[in-house]
Amino acid sequence: MTNLSRRGFLGATATAAAGLALAGCGGSGSSDGGSGSDSADLSRVASDDMIKSAKDDGELVVYGSCEEEYLAAVTGHFQELFGIKTSYQRLSTGEVEAKIEEENGNPSGDVWFGGTTDPYNVASGKGLLEVYKANNASHLIDEKFKSTNDDWYGIYKGILGFMYNKDELERLKLDAPADYADLTDPKYQGLIWSSNYNTSGTAKLIINTVIQKYGHDQGVQYLVDLDKNIAQYTKSGSGPSKSIGIGECTIGLGMLHDGIYQIVDKGYDNVGLVIPSSGASYEVGATAIFKGCKHGNAAKLWVEYALSPECVNLGADNGSYQFLVIDDATQPAVATEYGLDPNNVMDYDFEDAKEHTEQYVQDVMNALGGGDDRFKTE
Repeated sequence: MTNLSRRGFLGATATAAAGLALAGCGGSGSSDGGSGSDSADLSRVASDDMIKSAKDDGELVVYGSCEEEYLAAVTGHFQELFGIKTSYQRLSTGEVEAKIEEENGNPSGDVWFGGTTDPYNVASGKGLLEVYKANNASHLIDEKFKSTNDDWYGIYKGILGFMYNKDELERLKLDAPADYADLTDPKYQGLIWSSNYNTSGTAKLIINTVIQKYGHDQGVQYLVDLDKNIAQYTKSGSGPSKSIGIGECTIGLGMLHDGIYQIVDKGYDNVGLVIPSSGASYEVGATAIFKGCKHGNAAKLWVEYALSPECVNLGADNGSYQFLVIDDATQPAVATEYGLDPNNVMDYDFEDAKEHTEQYVQDVMNALGGGDDRFKTE
């Protein structure tokens, strides 16, 4: 299939899936009513007793840190399957972590879905996530795709790398960066976008990746040097990818599946992808229950649903091309077509990230002089 025909197919299926999911969703991100699906075989997701208890809760509130198209699809599908009124709010992972910390055990949401696990681990370390031993965790392809505390579970794996605008680099007579060290070259001054260390899980992943590659002191200094070349920090990790095709951003740091979305779904053939030559890092997108949530049974059902093909297979039809970590899920072929390999990645130390992410962010921000307007969260 050619790029053009593949884009047409994926774009059409994405529109159809989003339309189905949004049929019961208002502009505020709500899915109202619904009596549940009578035809779907839900035995892979949960037992009849669990489903009944969840229905008795009557409602579920989801904070989502994946892209909204996918979030709308999965929340709409959950409501369609189970007849549970499901509403969502799209926030970056850093925003969710800050929000539930402020709410301090009385969360306005029930579950968290999507986004890299580094902020999940910060929340876990503060006791803000509910311990729940999910039955469907048995379908994870590896134990490393879940919290050692059983308070978050992985659903997908995304590759961290660089994206660039081919036309702009050609105009400037510059080669694309091949590895992290290249990004600090003065020739790229003012050409790079990244994401905000205060709000973005992707930015926290960048910090952890660099420190694991270079060591703490050299890693922090690297980010200080990189800052000299960065024109803008976006609130969300996907922010740079959205501005490359249109030429606002020349080089962006972020998740490469977001770049694939810009190529395949948005038609920006001028977007190039770079897998760092010294080894790519990766995120694990996750789901979790907020401790003290109001709809606990529905939240548990959500986790079981999120760990099933019913949920994760909707990703590729809704612009989310991450590799899936569920053993009976269908992997998105397009990610492999663009050279991504879920196994060709560095040995990311999740325990170090879990223990030190918050301190590393503070160290980087202090080294940057406390930040400036580029790091404001409002």
